[in-house]
Amino acid sequence: MELDAARCYQAILSRDRRFDGKFFTGVVTTGIYCRPVCPVVPPKFKNMRFYACAAAAEAAGFRPCKRCRPETAPGTPAWVGTSAVVSRALRLIAEGALDEGSVDALAGRLGVGERQLRRLFAQHLGASPVDVARARRVHFARALIDDTTLPITTVALSAGFASIRQFNHAIRATFGQSPTALRRRHARRERADQGAGIVVKLPYRPPLAWAAMLRFLALRAIPGVEVVDQHTYRRTIEINGAPGLIEVQSDTDSESSSRPKGPHHAAHLLMRVELPRCESLIDVVERVRRIFDLGADPQRIAEHLSLSPQLRPTLDALPGLRVPGAWDAFELAVRAILGQQVTVQGATTLAGRLVRAFGIPVENRSDGLTHVFPRAEKLADADLAPIGLPRVRAATIRALAAAVASGALALDASQGLDDVAARLCAIPGMGPWTAHYIAMRALGEPDAFPASDLGLRRALGNGAGPLSEPELSRLAETWRPWRAYAAMYLWVGESEISHALEEAS
Repeated sequence: MELDAARCYQAILSRDRRFDGKFFTGVVTTGIYCRPVCPVVPPKFKNMRFYACAAAAEAAGFRPCKRCRPETAPGTPAWVGTSAVVSRALRLIAEGALDEGSVDALAGRLGVGERQLRRLFAQHLGASPVDVARARRVHFARALIDDTTLPITTVALSAGFASIRQFNHAIRATFGQSPTALRRRHARRERADQGAGIVVKLPYRPPLAWAAMLRFLALRAIPGVEVVDQHTYRRTIEINGAPGLIEVQSDTDSESSSRPKGPHHAAHLLMRVELPRCESLIDVVERVRRIFDLGADPQRIAEHLSLSPQLRPTLDALPGLRVPGAWDAFELAVRAILGQQVTVQGATTLAGRLVRAFGIPVENRSDGLTHVFPRAEKLADADLAPIGLPRVRAATIRALAAAVASGALALDASQGLDDVAARLCAIPGMGPWTAHYIAMRALGEPDAFPASDLGLRRALGNGAGPLSEPELSRLAETWRPWRAYAAMYLWVGESEISHALEEAS
């Protein structure tokens, strides 16, 4: 990744928060790397080195600054959009592709050679895939050490380390202290109230249209699996065969307080998770971050989309809207098929019936969370007629489930948008609308765009009837590579503006 050193240095001198997390600075005289907003006196320009990501700085031998805590910087890596292969690889690494797999296997999933993948990472990140995966585990472990009271051994397992020795070595190499020493150093720091379960902070880059996202998710919540109110998102989960529960809410104190904040006090959501085992906690956190699209850069997206006169009013009225994702891609894909040719409420009703008939019951709950969504294997041969589903759509769900269960269809980031859309459309009963809807919400494709959607066409019709699909497609070309976000603003914008006016009155 070629960084403009002079521009980076100016951002450091001004401590411009727009650049926080988008690059990191290593200081050769101290061996420390920092965020652009670090409160220390900036060193001389000749002593500074600039890196696209924290992993690259650590691979170059720098340790994190104890003042600005660069490992806690909000997401939005500077390389997003520079290489489709690198972006997809990073999403797979975030899903744990290198926790047990090899770089060669990762390259194979992406359809490139191992040497080419390493070259692309060196070019765009200045770090290897293994460096990125290691930094992911180490930084997550540090957050658990600081913010929870979990035993150190549990922290190691939760962060995906294969052994305590490996964990201790990685923490010492990165932070210069043992895990227990770090825990003692921050023993007096206020930690989130654990209550029942583990509480983890999920940082993001503000603004975040939290209330609007909850209303969007509430309309589409699957009965028995999800419960959404005006403050909180809750749902059942299953990971490695074990059922669990997550609860996510905004930390309003971190957003609304007028007190000055240090660089490590980033805006964040609070997630409480209940699991019988903690080994996969790092994967739970990543999947929840995808539900709320916390890796997005709302300012960068808004700067591009605000060039469109059709989108500018909604962007101004509703800053920080994200593309809500999904806990499980298969679940979202089934929900999308259920929504074909019916209202949102109708699809929700069908989803509730499907869960009651085929979902995995959750014992001893009285809060509306009664089932875990059925696995693909369960639906591959299921008789869906009793839930009131038309025969063609039932066949589509079975075909999708069979393809996922057999491994013939991978609902992950290993393929580009065009490839995954083509594979989805090859399933009988699956068209471009469904494929792009799944791509934007389940697979995190920022440029997915269901151009045939009647709601999108009506939103741009200006009272003269909906635009035609070709007209909408031509107009949407100017929104690339953020068409999925444009779709969200068109879907949500009008109702949210009306909601804001009602609350104001």
